[in-house]
Amino acid sequence: MVIRLLQGLRRRPSAEPAELETFLARQAAYVAQKTVLDYCRVKVGRAEREAFADPDFQAALQHCRWQTFAASVQDVTAMLEAWLRPHAPGREPALAAALSAMAGAVLDSAPAPAEERPTLDAAREALPHHLGVLQAVPPEPADRMPLLAEGPLFATLPIPPEQRIGETPSIKGSLRFHFVAVQGELERRFDAAALAARLTG
Repeated sequence: MVIRLLQGLRRRPSAEPAELETFLARQAAYVAQKTVLDYCRVKVGRAEREAFADPDFQAALQHCRWQTFAASVQDVTAMLEAWLRPHAPGREPALAAALSAMAGAVLDSAPAPAEERPTLDAAREALPHHLGVLQAVPPEPADRMPLLAEGPLFATLPIPPEQRIGETPSIKGSLRFHFVAVQGELERRFDAAALAARLTG
């Protein structure tokens, strides 16, 4: 009886493109924020309150988050494409176009400050080509897919490079872990076959 009740309360996987767009926006923001903030908090340690209250540090932190977010939108979109592609044989270009439009809407609606907008616009413009390149090779899961977010993350982290010596593997590992977690949520929340049909129909 209890098992049947829990099964009844369990949410059915969604096939709604609008829900997928919301998922994309939230998960890209989560990856960018979680990776950057967790690393910085560990790095500054007991000086966290002072560091996070410093205007220059805050400005650098926000810049890093927006730069990483723009790339994370591209990466989460690539993850969606790889997951959905096997369910859209012969409709791969339509799938890429639909996901590019969805991610473009996410980037356009993000409340980025004016100085960060060119990066988000560039990410939107690059998406169709990026997905086209990925579609030329077999899809890869989150634990193996290339991550565009690595570049801007390392380029803009508000911790000087000389203070990060030897930490590259752990930072990359943290970023990768968050993307793997996103894929797990994706598989749990959505119906791949139905979504692919809706996006390409």
